[in-house]
Amino acid sequence: MVLIITGASRGIGASLALELTRNGHQVLLVARNMKRLEEVASACNKEAGKELAVPVPFDLADLPDLEDEFISRIKAHAIRLDGLINNAGHLLNKPFQEVSLPDARQVFEVNFFMPAQLIRLCVPMMEGSALKHVVNVSSMGGFQGSSKFPGLSYYSASKAALASLSECLAEEFQPLGIRVNALAIGSVQTEMLAEAFPGLKAPLEPGEMAAFMHWFILHGGSYFNGKVLPVSVSTP
Repeated sequence: MVLIITGASRGIGASLALELTRNGHQVLLVARNMKRLEEVASACNKEAGKELAVPVPFDLADLPDLEDEFISRIKAHAIRLDGLINNAGHLLNKPFQEVSLPDARQVFEVNFFMPAQLIRLCVPMMEGSALKHVVNVSSMGGFQGSSKFPGLSYYSASKAALASLSECLAEEFQPLGIRVNALAIGSVQTEMLAEAFPGLKAPLEPGEMAAFMHWFILHGGSYFNGKVLPVSVSTP
């Protein structure tokens, strides 16, 4: 399988890249931090014993102006895609009354609009794939009825929007045979969690979550479509 992972330079994205490549899948790793991305790709390829991880340094904030360049970079390594994992995220931990409109827009740009645009660009490349699975990484913060926390209003709202988009696109893409699901991730010991909840010890490590996601990416589309699934031992 050939899969794109965004936010692949750290945390769950990096662990997922390692999990997929050690199981023989080709991954295109997208993130803006070139140095860290190359380190992740090198670690993946060393463990896999062959070149399966390809770093694709790209700042998704530039996507609206550089769509053709992004697609060209992807097609340089893969003619067809089997799956897209929208894992990149931007955390803003600040009281609602102190959040400026530009800050709020940046959260939605990274967590909602860029994943949406990536789906639009990547769907045509899934023609002919037997998998055709889009997995959007949402959050328990954006899961209806879950615990909410001060300072994370825009982050949670943007992840809720991504989850709702997943439900809508699953219906719209049915004629194309494309499955779209969202995983509302709970507490995992990542740098982002440490930013949101300093000092908290999460019950899961990134590698443990990556192992579940590996299964879900490859097989979840056979059981779920248009679903927002909570994957959480604790919140936070």
